[in-house]
Amino acid sequence: MFRNPIVKRSLVFAVAGLIFGALLSEIAFLVMPGMDTRSPEQVLLVIPPGTAQRVALGEQPPSIPTNMLFVVGDTLIVKNEDSVVHQLGPLWIPANTSASMALNTAQKYAFQCSFVPTKIFGLDVNQQITVGTRIEAFIVGGIPVAILAVLYSLLIWPPKKEIRLS
Repeated sequence: MFRNPIVKRSLVFAVAGLIFGALLSEIAFLVMPGMDTRSPEQVLLVIPPGTAQRVALGEQPPSIPTNMLFVVGDTLIVKNEDSVVHQLGPLWIPANTSASMALNTAQKYAFQCSFVPTKIFGLDVNQQITVGTRIEAFIVGGIPVAILAVLYSLLIWPPKKEIRLS
């Protein structure tokens, strides 16, 4: 189909570059922290009985994480099973009640909090990785890699000049 060797070589290196760029973007999605493919959901955080006493002693309640990871669209539900009122940022949670917070913006939050000894509770809200995100990464990464592969192939193995005898 393509008889010109430069065109053949360019196509081969372009395809190889696209594949390499796609692999690099997928590897990045796998190893980067905070990347999540799950759908938004409701996440329950339970403040167990006796938390206020533990915090007063400087102890971390064992069932409460020090930092939580979410995707945009998650809803955090905080259930207070302790006997005192607790706070998480804008949420005031009286004893034996629940409060919820919609997490609609990708951001790292550091909320004032009454149920951990540090008094600061971190929430990391990340964008959800979708098929569109992967396609965008492929385009942004794959096409430049393909172009560079073709250019480098031409620099490393320059086209042979034909010598014509007349």
